[in-house]
Amino acid sequence: MPWNLPTLLTWARVVAIPLLVGVYFLPIPVFAQNLLATALFVGAAITDWLDGWLARRWGQTSAFGAFLDPVADKLIVCVALIMLVHLERVDVIVAAIIVGRELTISALREWMAQMGSRASVAVHSIGKLKTVAQLVAIPLLLFDAPIGGLVHSGPLGTWLVWIAAVLTVWSMFYYLRRAWPILRDGASKPAR
Repeated sequence: MPWNLPTLLTWARVVAIPLLVGVYFLPIPVFAQNLLATALFVGAAITDWLDGWLARRWGQTSAFGAFLDPVADKLIVCVALIMLVHLERVDVIVAAIIVGRELTISALREWMAQMGSRASVAVHSIGKLKTVAQLVAIPLLLFDAPIGGLVHSGPLGTWLVWIAAVLTVWSMFYYLRRAWPILRDGASKPAR
């Protein structure tokens, strides 16, 4: 396992996961809990972009980093959604859709990689839009307070997380449709 700044930033996202949960068990006011959780999530989102950029720029990409990066991303999003369900800020159905899609597409990508066809389920613009909607909605829902006296972050986050759920389903069907011919043909071949 390489130890470099991009990998350390990815590990920082992994460490942020229990901290994000733990914040809500601290004996501090709810606003402070929300603010800390929001800061942790936004910090994790920034490191997600930064670690990839640094790894490419410095030529420090690795198989381990390529594995850990999406795992860290999916874990922090799923854990944040579970906390938001617990806090009654996200509907269970929305969280189930998003978490279910993440598991399904991760498994699909793994299977397609084993079949030598990972490129057929490479990230598409629909998946990127879904990610942006999630990465904006979740901090708004974690913050759950007025922003600049103009708008409350909760309802705005709720709209965005529902948009993310719709994009989640759309992107899942897109990836499944792209993979279907390979899955169909591969499923009919005997195991080696």
